[in-house]
Amino acid sequence: MARATSWVRAPWFITGFRISVAVLASLPLLRLLWQLFTVGLGPDPAQVVVDTLGITALQVLWITLALTPLQRVTGWPGWIRVRRLLGLYAFFYAVLHVLAFLQFIVGWQDLWASFTERPYVIAGSISFVILLVLAVTSPRAAMKSLGKRWKPLHRLVYIAAGAALVHFLWQARSDITEMVGYGTVLAVLLGFRVWWRVRKRPGMPASRKND
Repeated sequence: MARATSWVRAPWFITGFRISVAVLASLPLLRLLWQLFTVGLGPDPAQVVVDTLGITALQVLWITLALTPLQRVTGWPGWIRVRRLLGLYAFFYAVLHVLAFLQFIVGWQDLWASFTERPYVIAGSISFVILLVLAVTSPRAAMKSLGKRWKPLHRLVYIAAGAALVHFLWQARSDITEMVGYGTVLAVLLGFRVWWRVRKRPGMPASRKND
């Protein structure tokens, strides 16, 4: 059994997995560009571009948050090896979302007005700023420089995720089914983290640790 599963921990397999994840994470953008230049994006292509990039950023961020639970459940280190990669992809799509929003929806000169006329922009901005900070501090050099402060700082990703959810929920108007689904997934991921931290507390009875 050990021989059958040892190959999934091999460096060549994890490298291939990282490449595959990068390719898969690029597909939403490639698909959007293909639709834009071939079949079109309907009567309001600008809104479709903005929405697609934003939802993709949200989805990739959710997948990134799921990697630590996957690693703890399966014990496979490959999930953690792609966490920073997917986190940067989430930020990349968020940047494209913001740029498309400014270019096609509000215009660069009306940036300040969008905060008062579109309150959901405030929640989105909070999420974006946090993701920016996390992206800047994601390299190993920043990790070493920040030391013990790095982990608490990167736990802000959950605040970024919550703000992003509010950002899209605020725009959902009457149909909030999709956003409720995303919110449920986020609650499960947060619940897993809380449960895991409780289990790691010193002095917890063995019967509770092994249940």
